Amino acid sequence: MFKRIGWLAALGGAAGALYYAARIEPRRFDIVEIDLPLDGLDPVFDGWKVVQISDIHMNGGMTRERLGEIVAIINGHAPEVIVITGDFATRRRGFVPQDLLVPLRELRAKEAIIATLGNHDYKLHRAAVRYVIRESGLTLLNNAVYTIRRGEACLHFAGVESVLRRRARLDLTLPALAQEGAAILLAHEPDFAEIAAATKRFALQLSGHSHGGQIRVPILTRFALPAYSQRYTMGAYRVGKMMLYVNRGVGTVGVPLRFNCPPEITVFTLHAPPE
Repeated sequence: MFKRIGWLAALGGAAGALYYAARIEPRRFDIVEIDLPLDGLDPVFDGWKVVQISDIHMNGGMTRERLGEIVAIINGHAPEVIVITGDFATRRRGFVPQDLLVPLRELRAKEAIIATLGNHDYKLHRAAVRYVIRESGLTLLNNAVYTIRRGEACLHFAGVESVLRRRARLDLTLPALAQEGAAILLAHEPDFAEIAAATKRFALQLSGHSHGGQIRVPILTRFALPAYSQRYTMGAYRVGKMMLYVNRGVGTVGVPLRFNCPPEITVFTLHAPPE
């Protein structure tokens, strides 16, 4: 009798946890606000807001309506710059380009909306993702640099393609990057930070890819982490003299579940270092 009650309670708990991981936590957007002193930042950019999202994974649990909610949250922070650090699509899963395009067209930034590709955005999805990025007005940084100028002051955003796809080319990016002015690197895979920090040119790297493990339970989380996110999983790190921030992403991949790892929208307020 008591054994049966115990089994029923365990099954009920498991069912409740599964419902929470499938229906509740994926919709609980965690808005992480960070005041970030940035080495080399000119005071003219002090107080600027940079909002980061990553790993949308359209049709991998993400819908047009949910992405619309995310866009509304971003716009509500009135950012100067919005960055999307890859994985618009989900490998081996088709998606309707308009479901991605329509919400992204509504993004509003005072200066720029910048993106780089993730490892899922190639092969089957390369043409569709590029079409969406182009038609939604995003600036795609494929081993390239985008510079914002205020008089003689500069703030640089550089982007490399996916490390997993063997397309990350700092040898193409660095020559296009001026020697003066703070530089922020967008790199989908966070463990690229070891290479980026060694150049001593970037004050900050923004990444995604890991999903923070997506389902965070002891031991199992480590096995869920994809390659090139084993060292840096989520949140803030210092790698050499460079800061690294790993966003948990807003979508899901594999199983459409999140547990103890809600989707993240990161709002950085940049600050010039004290003189």
